[in-house]
Amino acid sequence: MAEDNKTHFGFRSVDSSEKAGLVAGVFHSVASRYDLMNDLMSGGIHRVWKRFTIELSGVRRGHRVLDIAGGTGDLAAKFSRIVGETGEVVLADINSSMLEVGREKLTDKGIVGNMRYVQANAECLPFPDNHFDCLTIAFGLRNVTDKDAALRSMHRVLKPGGRCLVLEFSKPTSDVVSKLYDQYSFSVLPRMGQLVAGDSESYRYLAESIRMHPDQETLKGMMDEAGFVNTSYYNMTGGIVALHRGIKA
Repeated sequence: MAEDNKTHFGFRSVDSSEKAGLVAGVFHSVASRYDLMNDLMSGGIHRVWKRFTIELSGVRRGHRVLDIAGGTGDLAAKFSRIVGETGEVVLADINSSMLEVGREKLTDKGIVGNMRYVQANAECLPFPDNHFDCLTIAFGLRNVTDKDAALRSMHRVLKPGGRCLVLEFSKPTSDVVSKLYDQYSFSVLPRMGQLVAGDSESYRYLAESIRMHPDQETLKGMMDEAGFVNTSYYNMTGGIVALHRGIKA
């Protein structure tokens, strides 16, 4: 978190107390078109990133899984099938609109028995210590005001030996990819948001928030500081996205 009780909202500096409300406004606005925009923005490749996350999770039948900032439930749906009726998946999101879209989507798919929905702030998760076998947060950490507090909270609710997986946009590994990505993010993406979701500003914020997110090594260090061990990361699509994994000792 920035000094003097300030933090960033995209490229703007705002009071830390204001950020959660500003982010909420973004996701209330885009919730109904979130899945469609994900497919359009990434050309569908977000599904590959999420599949890799599932593969590295180590989740098995009977496990208890927490999907933070789970939004419309892509990861939660897959985890639900893996853990089976003896397991449990908690889809958590701070945003009520996103949580409701996720609940409706998964219910329509017939995923009901082992799913629970909780409106929760990642910085102060309302769950007991040592509770979950696995925890994921996909494309949500960059929107959290106090990322260090969130990582400590995630560490607390994991069981010893449990895995934390952070899937997030990151820093491209080559200058060429970085320049092309910037052009796409700040020229194409807001126009796409306006055409499809009727909201260019929210997608401009999303592009800006990615640039303000810690790079791969910095986030790895933050996870280490929060208490995770054997922390590692995997770059995907030239570093545009990275998957960080940490273990609770």
